[in-house]
Amino acid sequence: MPELPEVETVRAGAEPHLVGRRLREVTLLRPDLRWPIPAAAVQDLTGRRCTAVRRRSKYLLLHFDGPSEPVALVHLGMTGRLLVDVVKPREERPEPRLHEHWRMDFGDRLVRFLDPRRFGALDVGFAAHLAQHPFLAKLGPEPLEPGFDGAFLHRVSRRRKVAVKTLLMDAHVLVGVGNIYASEACWRAQVRPRRAAGSLSHAECAALAEAVRSVLTAAIAAGGTSFRDYVGVAEDAGFFARELAVYERQGEACRRCGGVLRRTTDGGRSTYWCAGCQR
Repeated sequence: MPELPEVETVRAGAEPHLVGRRLREVTLLRPDLRWPIPAAAVQDLTGRRCTAVRRRSKYLLLHFDGPSEPVALVHLGMTGRLLVDVVKPREERPEPRLHEHWRMDFGDRLVRFLDPRRFGALDVGFAAHLAQHPFLAKLGPEPLEPGFDGAFLHRVSRRRKVAVKTLLMDAHVLVGVGNIYASEACWRAQVRPRRAAGSLSHAECAALAEAVRSVLTAAIAAGGTSFRDYVGVAEDAGFFARELAVYERQGEACRRCGGVLRRTTDGGRSTYWCAGCQR
C-alpha cells in the first residue's frame, strides 16, 4: 500500500498540473470503490478552479474555489494510481484504460484514477470542516510536522504492550508510517520492532522519532518506494528501494553490524530486523 512518501510524491507531482486550472468535466466509470462515490457532490465540482493540492495522512486533498471551498478527498488504497496526462483541450479524449474508474478533465490536463483492487476512495468535503470528515476525524499527527518528537512518542507509548512497530503504524497515534518505513525506522534507531512500546526509554523514543522523520524525508526525496503497484503521476517509479536497509532483505548481512537480517510475520504483515544491533 502506498505510504506517506508515495502519497506526498503524487501530491507534489499533481500540484503544478492542477492548481489554477478549471475542472471542465468529471466522468465516473463506476458508482463505488471501497465506498460509494457521492456522484452529485463530485459532479458539483465541475466548473470550479483547483486552488490547492494538499495531503493529510495518505489522503490527497484537491481544493476548489466557490462557496464553502469544496475539497475532493482521494485515497489510493492498496493499488490505486492517480495519473495526469497532458492533452490538447479540444482533442478527442483517450478511451478508459484497464481498471480506470474515474477521470477529471481540466482542459489541457486529464486526471485518471486506476485501481485494480478497488480499495481506493473518492469523496467530497468542505475546507472548513475537513477535520471532522469521517476519513480524517480520528487521525493522529503528521510525523513531519511540529509536535512529533521523542517526548510525544514517549508519552503515547507509556504502559503500552503493543509492539513498537505496531504503534508506529497506528494511524490514530501517528499517520502515514506503514510497514516499509516502520521497519526501516526501527532499524535506524536500533530498536527491535517487536519490543513492547512501553519499554522504550526517553533516549530511545528520541532516536526513533528522528529515525521516522529521516526515513520519510529520504523516501520523499527519492520519489517513494516502488515494488509492485505504486507509480507517480507520470507513471514514474520511486527509487527509495535502493536505500532500504532491512525491508525484504531477510538472510542478507546487516549494513551496520554484519548480522543476518531476519523476517517475522505479525498480523499478516512482514517485519524485518537485525538481531545483532536492534535491541
